[in-house]
Amino acid sequence: MLRTDARLRAQVGLFVVVRLAISTRYRMMYPFLPVFARGLGVDLAALSVVFSVRSFAGALGPLMAPLADRYGRRVAMLVGLGIFTLGAGVVVVKPSFFTFALSVLLSHIGNLLFQPAMQAYLGDRVAYEQRGRVMALTETSWSLSFLITVPLCGLLIERAGWQAVYPLLAGAGLLAAALIYALIPRDRPEHHEPGVMWQALGRVLTSRRALAALSVSVLISAANEVVNFIFGVWMEDSFGLKIAALGAASVVIGVAELTGEGASALLVDRFGKTRSVTAGVMIASLAGIVLPMLGFSVPGALVGLFLFYIGFEFALVSYIPLMTEVMPAARATFMAATLAAFSVGRALGSLAAPQLYQWGFIANSAVAVALNLAAWLILTRIRLRSQMQAQTEP
Repeated sequence: MLRTDARLRAQVGLFVVVRLAISTRYRMMYPFLPVFARGLGVDLAALSVVFSVRSFAGALGPLMAPLADRYGRRVAMLVGLGIFTLGAGVVVVKPSFFTFALSVLLSHIGNLLFQPAMQAYLGDRVAYEQRGRVMALTETSWSLSFLITVPLCGLLIERAGWQAVYPLLAGAGLLAAALIYALIPRDRPEHHEPGVMWQALGRVLTSRRALAALSVSVLISAANEVVNFIFGVWMEDSFGLKIAALGAASVVIGVAELTGEGASALLVDRFGKTRSVTAGVMIASLAGIVLPMLGFSVPGALVGLFLFYIGFEFALVSYIPLMTEVMPAARATFMAATLAAFSVGRALGSLAAPQLYQWGFIANSAVAVALNLAAWLILTRIRLRSQMQAQTEP
């Protein structure tokens, strides 16, 4: 129980810090997308392809995550951080479009190993009734990156160029690996059985309920990405915002996400995980409707983005603890499937976002609303079970 386990509380704090570095690498791209495009000498379409390849690589997650189910959560976390560090290091050695693209891919693969293993580690040790709060705490790294490290990256990029952040990211990866090795005990999964790796994948692919739940993941992440991918470009085109101002705009989004994560931590275990996801999706949908109406001034645009991101983050963070209990015997593998679904959604969203933007930002908002509503419709037709029901999932 996290409430009485000081060691586990410290480990949760460590996970927040480690994921802050990973989230920074991922999130610094979006507000400064035009800057990276100019620095690399490519257009937005080229970056869209890179990000889509990265996200489609998320489909490989279920093939890699069994490492954590078979050899232990710590081993998978260390391997993931090693790959993440390599991804940052290749740009340090030779900054170019090729190494940038390779870095994007390697860093994502590293996270595909680290995150499900971390979530499985906590799922092994925290009771389901408290797990929503604990998972929400680890997700605060996502918003804290926009509040703290992404604006700092913006200042560094403005002064020293797009490649200046990569030595810091590589160093952060090495330090994170050392801390995980020192503070996370060697473990063997409680429920491991011979052959469970591929059995779990088979169960995911043959369960209608699991596939329906994963389709919700695809839809809500795609809805977020069609706005997330292009908001920096939209802000620059509409209001002429420069690097530092875009970094400041990321703070507003970070506050929204932190609010969503905090609300989830407080409410998801009491309000119910499925109902919490529904509430978040509805808030994001309403925000998508009003965002084009508010986007005629910087304050209005920031208010609209605030509402959009708070809804998405509340839905996402509420969804994660629900997923941790679907297949306890191969928890890391199923969490990797969930992460893969989010990655596929992001890939589809990042591919569509530049094309939609040719019709104006209103097209991005409208598609985001449609995808969120589709996710809600599917969610109302499936009944995600509690712990005892999930263990008997066909």
